[in-house]
Amino acid sequence: MKISIIIPCYNEEKTIEKIIDKIIGQKIENFEIIVIDDFSTDQTRKLLNENLKDKVHKIIFNEKNYGKGFSIREGIKKATGEIILIQDADLEYDPSDYDKLIKPIKNGFADVVYGSRFIGSEEKRVLYFWHMIGNKILTLLSNMFTNLNLTDMEVCYKVFKSEIIKKIDLKEDRFGFEPEVTAKIAKMNIRIFEVGVKYFGRTYLDGKKITWKDGFSALRCIFYYNFFK
Repeated sequence: MKISIIIPCYNEEKTIEKIIDKIIGQKIENFEIIVIDDFSTDQTRKLLNENLKDKVHKIIFNEKNYGKGFSIREGIKKATGEIILIQDADLEYDPSDYDKLIKPIKNGFADVVYGSRFIGSEEKRVLYFWHMIGNKILTLLSNMFTNLNLTDMEVCYKVFKSEIIKKIDLKEDRFGFEPEVTAKIAKMNIRIFEVGVKYFGRTYLDGKKITWKDGFSALRCIFYYNFFK
């Protein structure tokens, strides 16, 4: 099965080349890397154009800064694989987890697989207490309305059968993608699995971008997409 790896990125000049090399190092038999640059203002675009053009199968340059959700939608449109995997452009998530993320779909058990930073015995960097509480509250609220028992709704690592994610009408341009797609797959008659993944979280000094404002946006999306869409 061909794997389409979608990488939305914004101002990741320090990590974009490293993450792509890590992906290539996994020795996946049949894959494509699709990078969507969300109008970076650092050297990310230059690196993609000059250093990485022979390593990446498709590069999309957004005309302005739209957000993660918009960039993922653009990547999904261009994906040709039977499986679509979402990868952040930083180094918080490790491509060495790909095998366990993809295996439930390859083995015919799952249609969608979520990673989780809160289960399993993999390495996890110790970071912000209130971020953890916020993530758990958002996941709990999402679970209450979707009737799923996920442990990490906000996780980056989400893997889909292409035929499923391509038929979902996604709307959110920014980080609201996570609760939106969760609400929409919960309404489908599909099999959802979850596996523990490594997490090497960043501080804000390292370049972390998500803030408390995105938490309020996630709350809006949880209510809106579960009750009205």
